[in-house]
Amino acid sequence: MPFDAVFLDAAVQELRTQAVSCRVDKVQQPERDTVIVHLRGTSGGGKLLLTASPNHPRIQMTQLSMENPAQPPMFCMLLRKHLTGARLLSVTQPKLERLVDLAFDCTDEMGEQTQKHLILEIMGRNSNLILTDADGRIMDCLRRVDFELSASRQILPGLFYRLPPAQEKLNGFEQSEAQLDALLQSVSGQKQFDRWLLDIFGGFSPLLCRELTWQIFGDVDIDIDTLSAQQRLDAAKALYLKLQELETGEKTPVLLIKDGRPWDFTCVPVRQYGNFVEQQPETSFSLLLDRFYGERDRQDSLRQKTQTLRKLLTNLTSRTARKLELQKKELADSQDRETLRRRGDIVTANLYAIRRGQTLLRAVDFYDPDMKETEIRLDPALSPQQNAAKLYKDYQKAKNAEKVLTEQIEKGSIELDYLGSVLDALSRAESERDVTAIRQELQEGGYIRQTERKKQMKLPAAKPMVFRSSQGFTIYVGRNNQQNDRLTCKEAAKNDIWLHTQKIHGSHVIIETGGAAVPDETVTEAMILAAYYSQARDGQNIPVDYTAVKNVKKPAGSKPGMVIYDHYATGYVTPDAALIEKLKET
Repeated sequence: MPFDAVFLDAAVQELRTQAVSCRVDKVQQPERDTVIVHLRGTSGGGKLLLTASPNHPRIQMTQLSMENPAQPPMFCMLLRKHLTGARLLSVTQPKLERLVDLAFDCTDEMGEQTQKHLILEIMGRNSNLILTDADGRIMDCLRRVDFELSASRQILPGLFYRLPPAQEKLNGFEQSEAQLDALLQSVSGQKQFDRWLLDIFGGFSPLLCRELTWQIFGDVDIDIDTLSAQQRLDAAKALYLKLQELETGEKTPVLLIKDGRPWDFTCVPVRQYGNFVEQQPETSFSLLLDRFYGERDRQDSLRQKTQTLRKLLTNLTSRTARKLELQKKELADSQDRETLRRRGDIVTANLYAIRRGQTLLRAVDFYDPDMKETEIRLDPALSPQQNAAKLYKDYQKAKNAEKVLTEQIEKGSIELDYLGSVLDALSRAESERDVTAIRQELQEGGYIRQTERKKQMKLPAAKPMVFRSSQGFTIYVGRNNQQNDRLTCKEAAKNDIWLHTQKIHGSHVIIETGGAAVPDETVTEAMILAAYYSQARDGQNIPVDYTAVKNVKKPAGSKPGMVIYDHYATGYVTPDAALIEKLKET
């Protein structure tokens, strides 16, 4: 994404008007690499987000809500100690560097005024957030860099902070027209113009380099080797004007939309894509970044937090499915046990004709209507009587196996269905609290070993999602199996309406009736909710069963979320994300 030095400069200019002179109200660290500084003051203030994420590092004011961990990290505690109550003095960015220095006026332990600096380095996988004192000595940082990680630059508490090594690139804004012409004339061999811009000038993103190329030539695929000396001179003149305009011109936050989804963003109008990409201007850079990164950050965070659980559940599901298949095969084999009993009878009837050490018995099968001869293999190490006893024993074993296997297959099928429901709930988790609830459910079920932690703080149980139908009825949607149980079996009234996708994993949905008759439109909206919060979210014509809560029962000893029901009706609906958003209560 083009969070280059040019875009950062525009974002920093906007931050200065909103954040400078504000005081730090509180500091939070919702993610390992993300810090939110709450600011208040006459200039507006708000939530200042600084993230050193390797995938999308940035700084911005944000309106998004993020869930904080039960136990704040040590770096967060350090920032709270030194920055709470401090006043933000300045927000600076070294020329064409992806680095922001926030200077704070603080009060130290002795009551003396001092300065602290919070420095965000926006450098991909090397991004970092560093707190220094007034002398530039590092107090701590998000990512400590020792000699093993970098021989040229260490970032450790106690060391003096040094700027990252300067790139061996030119500042495009400081080049004269003649210098640009000399640079272009010196290019030999095949070289794409946009690639040349990217290689020789610092602080420019690939998107910006392609756009400059398009604005100069009307094409992005321009090979400098094919340009004459005059064409290079004309290109240098045009490039000089474009760079001057880029440096002094007004920057506009623009979101690029492709296939109906946010695809990229920029601070200058982009014309290289024509009508293939829609451009939507935003009112501020912070709102632009919220819109672009908001959902992506949430999904990335949940993907990381659920990775271990998802792997565990996937392995358990595969193991249970394999075991179930083997049991079904054994059950099928046990169906042929009557043959063992008949062979035992034939051997018993022919004991007189069997010699010890014999390996094969040929005798008349008196169970065959045609009295045909049959062959029965014998164990030469056993006596004739022992061979007959072995066949009867194998028969009895197969008979007992049918009963045992039938019970095991039933339990295995329930287990497989339950694991599928947990995987479905995990795929729909929206917060760390949802993930914690699912992990707790697995611990209580014996799937995860419970680890003892001293002073472990528990998050309060999450509440069901709440929606309001077009006719004003409240609709509740469970987030996981345990919440489904509470919602259906404890919290819902007997005359409330219960809904669930038919034979498809999903949430329990409850329409709170209050004893009133529920219009068909409300039932349909609740059915759409049930279909949307299920495995069939992306499907069409999804069957949804609905009945009164009094017709829903939870069998004793059943898995969380498992119920049986009767006297129900079935409707077919297609999930509608726009309707879901409309019905959701804020």
